[in-house]
Amino acid sequence: MKIKRRIWEIDFIRGIAIVLMVVFHLVVDLKDFYSYDIEYLSGFWYYVGKLSAILFILISGVSSTFSKHNIKRGSVVFSFGLLLSVITFFYSPKDYIKFGILHFLGTSMILYHFLNKLEKKYIFLLGTTIIILGNIFSNIVVNTPYLFPFGLIDKNFSSLDYYSLFPWFGLFLYGTLIAKTLYIEKKSLFSFEIKHDFISYLGQHSLFIYLTHQPLLLGILFIVHKLC
Repeated sequence: MKIKRRIWEIDFIRGIAIVLMVVFHLVVDLKDFYSYDIEYLSGFWYYVGKLSAILFILISGVSSTFSKHNIKRGSVVFSFGLLLSVITFFYSPKDYIKFGILHFLGTSMILYHFLNKLEKKYIFLLGTTIIILGNIFSNIVVNTPYLFPFGLIDKNFSSLDYYSLFPWFGLFLYGTLIAKTLYIEKKSLFSFEIKHDFISYLGQHSLFIYLTHQPLLLGILFIVHKLC
């Protein structure tokens, strides 16, 4: 039975993305639940959150080139996105997560199943076109509330987390290009390997951490503020 070796630097980068995400959400919780004077919709903390998402999207694109089961993987991830939609609806019916990072990543994995045979030049052109269109869409307000997965929103749209296919699927496709260029042999680019490091461990369990970190953060903050 052939054992598949993980590419350690991919886990490591995903782990960095997890750390950045947890730190960003800690800042969000301190601001929203405990009125700390911290700005996260612009400036330093905004870019920390965006860097985390960008790393996740790129690495997800890279990882999708290694899988033969992207429809299954994507369906699982999208299903967890739907679960978060339901949970956040009860918390905030107006701002609940309509098409967050899990919805986006799940959909992207499924779409890539049908694109993985494209030549690299066509993937690059498609990805670039999607990014350009996404930036155009961001300046358009539509009259229907149902096009938000594509980056077209109406004036009343609001979501606690939002990553539309345009432009972000273009970045996902760039991730697949990285894999098709650098990971043709599906092995590490480095002659050494960092073993048993905490960051890579986090990267290997990113979905579980994503789903559980917010309740844990809120619980810890509640206890800390009660004690203080």
